[in-house]
Amino acid sequence: MKGIIIIAAGTLLSLSASAAQYYNCATDSGCVVAGNINTNSNYAKTKHPIVLAHGMAAFNSIGPISSWYGIPEDLTKNGATVYSTKVSSFESSEVRGEQLLQQVELISTLTPTGKVNLIGHSHGGQSVRYILGTAPQYVASVTALGSPHKGTPVADLVSTLADAPVTSALAPLVASVVNGLGLLTSLASGGGDYGQDSLAGLVSLTTAGSAAFNQNFPAGLPDTACGTGQTDINGIKLYSWSGTGTLTNFVDASDAAMLATSLAFLGEANDGLVGRCSSRFGQVIRDNYRMNHLDEVNHLFGLVSLFETNPKSVFRQHANRLKNANL
Repeated sequence: MKGIIIIAAGTLLSLSASAAQYYNCATDSGCVVAGNINTNSNYAKTKHPIVLAHGMAAFNSIGPISSWYGIPEDLTKNGATVYSTKVSSFESSEVRGEQLLQQVELISTLTPTGKVNLIGHSHGGQSVRYILGTAPQYVASVTALGSPHKGTPVADLVSTLADAPVTSALAPLVASVVNGLGLLTSLASGGGDYGQDSLAGLVSLTTAGSAAFNQNFPAGLPDTACGTGQTDINGIKLYSWSGTGTLTNFVDASDAAMLATSLAFLGEANDGLVGRCSSRFGQVIRDNYRMNHLDEVNHLFGLVSLFETNPKSVFRQHANRLKNANL
């Protein structure tokens, strides 16, 4: 019998025998069903549930639109249990990490193992690393995709412009507008607003801000500029992947923006917002997919390169990798 699942205090009310569910944990009621999906395989059926952490300026979902376009549905169809989370669109790495931790603590009570597989995109990579460093008891694996672990020249450039004499007077006004947009996005995506601080978020993603964060949360980071970090921390597996594309689909209007921001890298391989070497963390699955920063989560609306592995397939294959590792 099909039904609705509402999880507010660790209570599972009903399950459909013929369908699987994925969950939205960014509501005032806790974690609720975001969709019912008919499963057709166990290819992505991990031991521990998958928890998705979005990046800066992103959200869990607004109506039928998710920051993970079609990805939770595809994973669920292939046997995974998926939870989508929400933190401030604009905030420091530490604040966003603490917000995510509160949801992970709830999710841990809903799974028999008490552990989760964390996947963070962009600034969400710092969020999942924060939990690895502060609450590893909840973590089976950590995966970061397209995350600026060592900062991004785009943030450095914007920060420099914000501090310049000519533009510094406008910085508070611009920050207020960005914070307002973050508030609107947060309210539209359900639940309350967690607060917005675009300047704190910007500083977190500069080279200096990232270095400060990394001093407290160094696990999985390479010692050299473009090396490989630890892949296993006390049994917790660490992974990453990223892209080096900008213009990947001429129908996608966002590609022009990715091309423009890529100029800040002065020729370094990047996905439009994050440098190839800065994205490396744990076991690097691949760091040169023909994907830009939005392609990595199948945006805009699935308009990605026709000459590269589809992002949904990359997520599906990674879930299978976790499954085979008994995670």
